Amino acid sequence: MRLFIIDTVATVIFFTAVATFSELLIAGMAPSEVLATRLLMVPVMVLTGRPYTRWRDWLVRRTAPRNRWSAFLTDILAFLSFQAPVYGATLLIAGASFAEAGTAIGSAIILMILLARPFGLFVEWTRSLFGVELS
Repeated sequence: MRLFIIDTVATVIFFTAVATFSELLIAGMAPSEVLATRLLMVPVMVLTGRPYTRWRDWLVRRTAPRNRWSAFLTDILAFLSFQAPVYGATLLIAGASFAEAGTAIGSAIILMILLARPFGLFVEWTRSLFGVELS
């Protein structure tokens, strides 16, 4: 339960900060729209935060990255293989067509690649703050 809480809080903090920046400064959304979007995304992050970090932990143990480059690639593989399907399902549930979802996922992959390692490092840092180490 402790790891669930730590990983979920790390997920909510990291992606709320990144998405808020993106929505305000890149997408040009109004602060009220950003707030509404972020509040709607909290349940999604709560549902997917620990399952993602569990998947990432398994992949890290399985691949045993030996240097920064392999750790970077492992985080990208973990992030893309988990988050792209979640994002696609979210888009389809929200009413996007398959073509729209495909386009959105295609463009989001660039951001996913850029965010994968920083998020992995943030989760590891957050765990270390609370004295959690994985075997």
